[in-house]
Amino acid sequence: MTGTKRFDEVSTKLQRIAMLARKHPEWVFTTLAHVIDEDFLKEAFRRTRKNGATGVDGETAAEYEGDLQARLASLADRLKSGTYRAPPIRRVFIPKGDGTKQRPIGIPTFEDKVLQRAVTMVLEAIYEQDFLDCSYGFRPGRSAHDALKALRSEIMSMNGGWVVELDIESFFDTLEHHQLRNFLDLRVRDGVIRRAIGKWCNAGVLEAGALKYPDEGTPQGGVISPLLANIYLHEVLDKWFVREVQPRLEGRASLFRYADDAVIVLSSEADARRLLAVLPKRFGRFGLRLHPEKTRLVRFTRPPLHWSAKNGGGKPESFDFLGFTHYWARARTGGWSMKSKTAKARFTRAIKRIRAWCRENRHWSIPDQHGALVRKLRGHYGYYGITGNSRAITEFEHQTRHAWRKWLNRRSDKAGMTWALFEQLMQRLPLPTARIAHHFRPASANA
Repeated sequence: MTGTKRFDEVSTKLQRIAMLARKHPEWVFTTLAHVIDEDFLKEAFRRTRKNGATGVDGETAAEYEGDLQARLASLADRLKSGTYRAPPIRRVFIPKGDGTKQRPIGIPTFEDKVLQRAVTMVLEAIYEQDFLDCSYGFRPGRSAHDALKALRSEIMSMNGGWVVELDIESFFDTLEHHQLRNFLDLRVRDGVIRRAIGKWCNAGVLEAGALKYPDEGTPQGGVISPLLANIYLHEVLDKWFVREVQPRLEGRASLFRYADDAVIVLSSEADARRLLAVLPKRFGRFGLRLHPEKTRLVRFTRPPLHWSAKNGGGKPESFDFLGFTHYWARARTGGWSMKSKTAKARFTRAIKRIRAWCRENRHWSIPDQHGALVRKLRGHYGYYGITGNSRAITEFEHQTRHAWRKWLNRRSDKAGMTWALFEQLMQRLPLPTARIAHHFRPASANA
């Protein structure tokens, strides 16, 4: 649909808002809702994911699309007249970390997703001009792999340093509404848009049949939640670090943040310890709490050229960021290089999910199972397939093959799936081979 009249009109509106925000960083926007008309909502509908889980009303995208014109006209009218009511969020839980804990995810209704997408498009046009380069999460044209590449480049150019790992406890559940309103006041005071955001923040949460009304937080999983999180942490962390912390440090320091996951790399141990001491106070001022055990200081200096663990050097420390464990290892040239591999907890969780899926869906036809596994493997390679991580993704492919054969073998007591039969199946319906999807440029490995 790119290039259509409606797309061009929406794009022009957003470009004008972005231009004004970039040209006037001191401006507070008070009239924005007029751009969200029926055509704007159609573009928001196009950008909204259609195969996601349904909200509390059970309505699918296909059902909503059945009377799209009338539904969007009504939605635009209700938004601007103030009669739009944000329906409750359906809350589900997914495994977190090593699978022993669960992460709450909020699922809005489809209509709510469309409106949230429209408001997000407007706000992004403004805040993309304000957000700093250290922020990578849920931003147009930026990805986790961009953050990983930048982190690797910075650490290699510094010859390593001291890494502060930040872990914010239940960030999406503890974000304070009044602080968010204060942050939004700095840039956006349009009454229609602010009223809609307030309704989403105060919408009830339906969990296990019970309706609750939390007085803080924004449901993780909502379309607008990542943007609100970025706005919150832009003020709490990013601006504070760049404008107040960096100028006061003796050495070099860089922040890398993806949503609520962040690390800070510093060249000076003294700077790192001073920063680690003040961070809990800074976050506590805005109602956030850093996990006392997971927030830690890691010595990540490059080992000496002739270092050896056998000579009492000890094992170099490592740290986790964005699902990867980052560590020092020997390069082919003999020097030291920062490398990354799938974090142990992430790998274990991914294997458990594959095994559970093969068990629960073994009654599917083999071609259907094959198609689903192909998509899962390609998705895994698409994220974890980075330079230096071939061993982990190859092992994931190996474990997936074993899990699939195991549960195909248990489909019936009569016809077993022996390894010989499975190899024949693999020739007919091959699973994708592990591959590197993201190539990081080799960095200097001098001591």
